[in-house]
Amino acid sequence: MDGNPADTNARADLAENDGESWGSFAGFVLKLALVVLVFRSFVFAPFSIPSESMLPRLWNGDYLLAAKWPYGFSRYSLPFELPLIPGRVLASQPERGDIVIFKHPVDGTDYIKRVIGLPGDSVELRDGHVVLNGQELQYREAPPALVRPSPNTPCHPQARLVESHDGLACSYRVELEVLPTGRSYPVIDLGPSQADNRPAVIVPQGRIFVMGDNRDNSQDSRFEARAGRGVGLVPQDMLVGRATVIMWSTDGSAEWIKPWTWFTAARWGRIGDVL
Repeated sequence: MDGNPADTNARADLAENDGESWGSFAGFVLKLALVVLVFRSFVFAPFSIPSESMLPRLWNGDYLLAAKWPYGFSRYSLPFELPLIPGRVLASQPERGDIVIFKHPVDGTDYIKRVIGLPGDSVELRDGHVVLNGQELQYREAPPALVRPSPNTPCHPQARLVESHDGLACSYRVELEVLPTGRSYPVIDLGPSQADNRPAVIVPQGRIFVMGDNRDNSQDSRFEARAGRGVGLVPQDMLVGRATVIMWSTDGSAEWIKPWTWFTAARWGRIGDVL
């Protein structure tokens, strides 16, 4: 016995609609992925702070957004470093004092440091102070940095443990380093170290001299480029972006199986800080 033609047509229409729905959904997902790819590659991308080398401005456990356009674009701007951009396009040089994210010249991992010297600059270290083009930068005493000890940011042995309004905190001696342009930022001095004195170097074209703000706990341009260690004079072609804002910060005490700790571990006062 033949089926009802109306039922057959209804089933065909339903199958056709299902096909159109899945096709529309797949198209939407593809467009969304493309938008995210373009945004992450050319506008903003997230980065995390894995160490204390940029204390007191950035803490281990901070998550920030980096602007991708200020220094131009290269294959390092793209996810998985896809070789789709030849060289570096729309290139622009960073300014002294910028906090930059770049690829380590040897192992390719993401590093974050502050720009101190540009091409043609002479950079020297004397007793822990920067001498730029023959002139020592200005230094001003600043209030100590207080950082609460946590799983991801323990107290350095040379820090003092003090009482603060939030409880016990690690106290670090801080100086305000002032660039010739008047731009300033806090740096930590943990005391005499082997990196406090370095002979003058001239930054060649296409390179930058970078340092961590936690001067005695940073592998930076004072040290030869080695995997997992110093970065030497960083090629500008390896710049990825400029740090702009802290979008999240955690002290490392959260546990996935305890959702309430996601909130108790958050450093709410740091979220939204513009860099």
